[in-house]
Amino acid sequence: MKHLLFLAAIALQAQTNYDLVVYGGTAGGVMTAVSGARQGLKTVLLEPGQHLGGMATGGLSRTDVGKREVIGGLALEFYYRVGERYGMRRYNVPTAWFYEPRVGESVLREMLNEAGVTVLFGHRLREKTGVVKSGTQVQEVITENGARFRGKVFADAGYEGDLMAQAKVSYTFGRESSAQYGESLAGVRDKTPKHQFLVNVNPYDANGKLLPEIHKDPIGKPGEADKKVQAYNFRVIATNVPGNRIPWPKPAGYDPQRYELLARLLAETTKKLGRAPVFHELTLIAMIPNGKADFNNNGAFSSDYIGKNYAYPDGDYATRARIWQEHIDYQQGFYYFLANDPRVPATLQQEVRDWGLPRDEYEDTGHWPHQLYVREARRLVGEFVLTQKDLQTQLTKPDAIGMGSYNSDSHNIQRFVNAQGFAENEGDMQVPVTPYQIPFGIVLPKRTETTNLLVPVCFSASHVAYSSARMEPQYMMIGHAAGLAAAMAIKAGKPVQEISVPALRKTLKDEGAVFEYQRSPQQDSLDVIRKRLTPPGPARSNREL
Repeated sequence: MKHLLFLAAIALQAQTNYDLVVYGGTAGGVMTAVSGARQGLKTVLLEPGQHLGGMATGGLSRTDVGKREVIGGLALEFYYRVGERYGMRRYNVPTAWFYEPRVGESVLREMLNEAGVTVLFGHRLREKTGVVKSGTQVQEVITENGARFRGKVFADAGYEGDLMAQAKVSYTFGRESSAQYGESLAGVRDKTPKHQFLVNVNPYDANGKLLPEIHKDPIGKPGEADKKVQAYNFRVIATNVPGNRIPWPKPAGYDPQRYELLARLLAETTKKLGRAPVFHELTLIAMIPNGKADFNNNGAFSSDYIGKNYAYPDGDYATRARIWQEHIDYQQGFYYFLANDPRVPATLQQEVRDWGLPRDEYEDTGHWPHQLYVREARRLVGEFVLTQKDLQTQLTKPDAIGMGSYNSDSHNIQRFVNAQGFAENEGDMQVPVTPYQIPFGIVLPKRTETTNLLVPVCFSASHVAYSSARMEPQYMMIGHAAGLAAAMAIKAGKPVQEISVPALRKTLKDEGAVFEYQRSPQQDSLDVIRKRLTPPGPARSNREL
């Protein structure tokens, strides 16, 4: 019996030795693992929860493509495989950029299975003592259930950057000052024209007390740094198909008075417009297949829980769990209020009631998305820091591994009382960029700190630059490069900072990566047609994320 136990212990130890250990089953983590495994690495993917894909399957189903011509490699393969599930080739459009979460997750599981990746759910990094390091080498990670995973190269692909933080690499969170990197968009925003109060709304109750969801703290001076982060929300998947629809849930402890500011906004907006607001003006509705939609924040008071996530990036697990639940309560209450409160105009209320949660999505989480949209948390400060100039003027990089093209896009960060005594939001940023190259250096910690760790999600960028490069297709493309880099480092016996970048780029190119933006020949004509068909009047924000 003792002999059998000894053999079992040896077998368990053998099972926990890998070439590549990827922490975090986000879409970026999946592609890191698939990429490494396809190169012959013995790879394990450790996911703290029970699902794969992060936001790519957690509600963000209307993909933030920017310029779709820049999306290549494993990212494009994913969208092509999703397209195959929907039979998109019959429409001569083989990729599916908009899809149902359960379909996207099924495709990711298929890719991992084909590549031979070991996937372990419910393996969250042990808090504070989950990383064992010797010199500049991470040797193993330990999860809360006591499992230990030794590796030659590690990749932190979580949205929070917990592995990299425990590995003692340099990181930051919040907003840099304008002076730090010479970024005109950095720090506290001087003007926030989008997703703003377009009517004057009194922020005080009858006793002169500040209403809920407004902050009393100073907002800071324009261009000043702070440790505040852009708002999070859930990208709720909803349906208006009666047979698949569940009414908006009423959260525990629901208090309609917390939405008094929203009630006043609706009343003042109705006066100004001469009509009641429509639902799309309060939550961005993007249709996806089979009578469903991806719901996102839109307007001054919406699904973003502004200013209530500052403690999340560097918080312990208990703090994050509290913030996560607070976001659920706020957002469920938001929809419940719109559907049921008598202060909501009847036409808007009926429109909201026509929607609800789908029975066939997120069945193990009450049909609510399994992933909070952590738009930004910790950010590596590594070998190269991506900043505003790299998105606007210095567009090419000798170590390019992919491209970005989405706006510099930050959601609002705080809500306050302005000098005129009315509610106002601050922090939203929507500034176009020119398609730019993403350098390999952003996934690399400083070589004096760690030499066998790659960071494809919480990569090295300023708040301004991260707000553009943080899209799910880019996470996937960066993860593709990280998996290849891990294989090259292991085979060469070198630190990840010393692999051959030309060889990395060649392999990426051979596997479909895109390094140059080439505008589709039809795009100019389509732009002319789209402009002609766009109705006149004030432009409405149609931000996708």
